[in-house]
Amino acid sequence: MDEVQLFYYFIESERSPEDDPLVLWLTGGPGCSAFFGLVYEVGPLSFDYANSKTYSPKLKLNPYSWTKVANMIFLDAPVGSEFSYAKNWEGYNISDTSSVAEIYEFLRKWLLVHPKFLSNTLYVMGDSYSGITVPMVVQEISDGNEASREPRMNIKGYVLGNPLTSAHADFNARIPFAHLKTLISDELCESTKKDCNGEYIAVDPSNAACVDDLKVYTECTEQIRSSHILEPTCQLLSPKPRPRTSSDRLLIFLNLEDDVGFITVCIHTFGQMIKPFKRLFTFGREASTSYEVLIYSGDHDMVIPYIATHAWIESLNLTIAHDWRPWFVDGQVAGFTMQYTSKKYCLTFATLKGAGHTAPEYKPKESLAMIDSKRRHQWLRARLRQQMPKRNRGRGGHRQGRHKEEKWVSSISINRQNRSTSTHSVMGDWDSISAVVLRI
Repeated sequence: MDEVQLFYYFIESERSPEDDPLVLWLTGGPGCSAFFGLVYEVGPLSFDYANSKTYSPKLKLNPYSWTKVANMIFLDAPVGSEFSYAKNWEGYNISDTSSVAEIYEFLRKWLLVHPKFLSNTLYVMGDSYSGITVPMVVQEISDGNEASREPRMNIKGYVLGNPLTSAHADFNARIPFAHLKTLISDELCESTKKDCNGEYIAVDPSNAACVDDLKVYTECTEQIRSSHILEPTCQLLSPKPRPRTSSDRLLIFLNLEDDVGFITVCIHTFGQMIKPFKRLFTFGREASTSYEVLIYSGDHDMVIPYIATHAWIESLNLTIAHDWRPWFVDGQVAGFTMQYTSKKYCLTFATLKGAGHTAPEYKPKESLAMIDSKRRHQWLRARLRQQMPKRNRGRGGHRQGRHKEEKWVSSISINRQNRSTSTHSVMGDWDSISAVVLRI
């Protein structure tokens, strides 16, 4: 009997399924539903707020879906996320490592069932906690290719959005970020830095001065929405309630506004049956590969501030090919970017101006322009008439066409012993997909 059942959504590219990349999307958490990425971030559907009513949300097509330029698999992973489940309790005893192995096994089986995508370039993408798991999946794929495991995957790189890299470093950057965004004063920033010696997470409770500074910091920021500092923390706090974010609106449509403090669209399904994840991240051997890596950050996210992500990239000891400069969409600054290299390895860091933790939710048009490889090569070279000299900082350093899209909502079973495969697919038009999604 198969132990693990992994559920997924698949949408073919609207441009050229034969030529466009195949993308495996892993929503963060760990344990957030792939539905979040499908409807709120990069998928072909979004909520039609203007025509939705309580208990009756309606969907519409997303004009900035990443399926405009890629074939996309949205996977409920790890097991226990949304519709993915195990058939025995032992199946929920998971870690980053075991989850990555299951994701890799899923992808192998999926490609064997859908061999027409074997020649497509493959990218693994995700955001938030997926900053831990996505590089591990890519390494697992690379190791499988080196070991001649079938099928061989045409892996070309990965994309991370506001990624968790080091929990301590990411969270420790919140105070400097709050200061950059004028949420705390110069005096408080300097006092906290001095009294806490730059350590704001593992604080010595006997250090009264540091504790007092952090209390003032909390008073200044506790009513700020950390996922986007310009958005209201709760639509009920406003004298004229006006929900701003997608998750707020959906809670109202489902008549859950009284429970916004307890219910979130990104549902962590991990209960007592699942042990805490063992968090693991290593920057492996990938710098010696020819991978293309894009790491983007919404610059108004205080959950994982862009300054922490940028500092982590700088610590990788890569060569700076192009230094900090703006990138553009329709002639407007959409954010800022840097590019790093190591032999054939290329890593691009980009910010999205005005975006929050789930950047495509706030800046969908700019996010699509960023992810489209053809357009990305254009903005990477924007206003770069003169080649800037490379330097090393050391450590601290279309083809147009319409296709009838094929939509699958499926699950793949994984048996850890014999690796057998079973699939079930539902194929149809957009209405059939909407019906499935609405039953969530």
